[in-house]
Amino acid sequence: MRKYIGEIALIFTAFIWGSGFVVTSISLDYYSAYQNMAIRFLIGGVILGLVFYKKMKGVKKETIFKGALLGSILYVAFALQTVGLEFTTPSKNAFLTAVNVVIVPLLGWAIYKKRLDKFEVTGAVLAMLGIALLSLRVSAELNIGDILSFLCAIVFAFHIIYTAKFVKNENPIQLTVVQLLTAAVLGFIILLVRGEAAVPVVNGAVFSLVYLGIFGTAAAFLLQTVAQKFISETKAAIILSTESFWGMLLSIAVLGEVITFKMAVGAALILLAILISETKPKLFKTMPLREKV
Repeated sequence: MRKYIGEIALIFTAFIWGSGFVVTSISLDYYSAYQNMAIRFLIGGVILGLVFYKKMKGVKKETIFKGALLGSILYVAFALQTVGLEFTTPSKNAFLTAVNVVIVPLLGWAIYKKRLDKFEVTGAVLAMLGIALLSLRVSAELNIGDILSFLCAIVFAFHIIYTAKFVKNENPIQLTVVQLLTAAVLGFIILLVRGEAAVPVVNGAVFSLVYLGIFGTAAAFLLQTVAQKFISETKAAIILSTESFWGMLLSIAVLGEVITFKMAVGAALILLAILISETKPKLFKTMPLREKV
């Protein structure tokens, strides 16, 4: 079981994010997207800081710098996704954001000259196709929202890459706390600039923000950071892509959504992607590599 601690932690992360779709939609009925981001990051950072306050003693300057960098990248990614959603459809936004699953291995190769693992690349491509079938509604129209959503995917890919790099030599708890508090500070600066600093207290909506702060932010990002200490960034991106799969299952179970053949194929492709990246099937191992001419 210990061998798969990274995979298990990321599956829980993806499940939490998948379950957050409904809660986020409730919260957005009462708070702007920017208020939502700032508050959830603040709650997440403060909760983790209080729970692990002993671990936060003697945090190194290097850890603060790395956590602040991750927090800045994280906030930019969320902001691009949020603004992009204002100009494009939710399905295209979800799909284009999830394209990070194929960008991650390419960034790893470009930045660190990491050899491309054929199993993980195959899994990444299959996961992207699965996400497309689960969420994408075909449309030839391209707008600024699509571009912003794609930029969001690139920034999220950098977040996964740098999380994997930094967590090797840093305490994952300290890294996560600094990261979330940095994102919260940036969030409230943006609220001041936009004139949205006055956050109303609405009973029903406060619960959704607390849920997003504790589970969707504190627990999820802590699990992600810890998990990436044990597995590769490409594998992490593939497992995190199951967020849409869990969202589909919960929509069927809770909201009574009817599963279609297209959705079933998409879910199957995502699960196949994980199996290939995890087990590295012997069929592929025995296939001879094409010689270079």
